[in-house]
Amino acid sequence: MQPVLEIYTPEGFGLWPVAECERFAFLPLGGELSPAEVGTAMMRIIDCNDIDPDGDRPPRPADPLASFLHGLLTFEHLYAAGGLRVVDQSTGIAFLPGCCDGLEDWRDWHGLVERGGLLGFGHEPVSPLAERFGDTVRLTVNAEESGSPVIELSVAELRRLLAGVERDLGNFLALAADWCRRQLPEHADPVVAALARMLDLPAPAVPPTA
Repeated sequence: MQPVLEIYTPEGFGLWPVAECERFAFLPLGGELSPAEVGTAMMRIIDCNDIDPDGDRPPRPADPLASFLHGLLTFEHLYAAGGLRVVDQSTGIAFLPGCCDGLEDWRDWHGLVERGGLLGFGHEPVSPLAERFGDTVRLTVNAEESGSPVIELSVAELRRLLAGVERDLGNFLALAADWCRRQLPEHADPVVAALARMLDLPAPAVPPTA
């Protein structure tokens, strides 16, 4: 189980270096990313929230960088395309985030563990679905298809996997804090605070610039 971002790199992006990634691929987040991959992840998260202000938010600044960061720093509810990817290594079956999924909702999986029920992550034509049945969690790759591939795991195993997801996200957040210090020194503190709020994790300290 990995936290992943769905990656889409706009043409001509030049505010900071980014890694070349396959369009609409999933980028796993963790502590092993290169600086360019962190730049790609930051670009994607910020771009997901780069929406023109409405009446409840201040207008965009004229500066291109400040304008791009504006949504991340002013939206109350932040969004990042992606979610949690689960791969059964014995069969190769992959349970992927759906169109209605977002990385900011990753803690909803804890609700499934503790309270049961189901989590739906998409709609036609692909509807990933997670359900708890007693001590078992079933992940259906596409609930729209009869005979869809499924992954089954115990509730205890899912708890362990979610602990790993939290470590991965914490490690990514630490990398992002260091990246912000280098690439966005004038905006580092508020950007890191926004990321931490979106991921529902404590904000790491941003080291001072040398």
